[in-house]
Amino acid sequence: MKIYDFGPDRGVRIEKFDSEFIFSKIVRFNAETKVSCFYLNPNGIVGYHQAVTPQLFLVVQGNGWVRGDISGRIPIVQYQAAFWEENEWHEAGTETGITAIVVEGETLNPSEYMQINQDGS
Repeated sequence: MKIYDFGPDRGVRIEKFDSEFIFSKIVRFNAETKVSCFYLNPNGIVGYHQAVTPQLFLVVQGNGWVRGDISGRIPIVQYQAAFWEENEWHEAGTETGITAIVVEGETLNPSEYMQINQDGS
């Protein structure tokens, strides 16, 4: 067995697109699919930008908000996930802090395993 660290002290500070968060790479399955952990401190933000590939933002701790290109800010809490399509403009932020696992890849289909929360709450 091997033990690995992927905490915020192992990550890289991201400030592109007026962002303020720490990004820790976890694993890449192939050229198209990768998994990372995002750490947003209080008042942290993943700035408004286009998704290069489909992205799944899974909140594992904390709460905040997310938005896409046609929606306003939607609250998001622990154990909820936001999914953005390729080229969709999007943003995420928090007043209190969020830790999220982010999966990016061409063949993502979160509806295969998770139920859509229609009201965004």
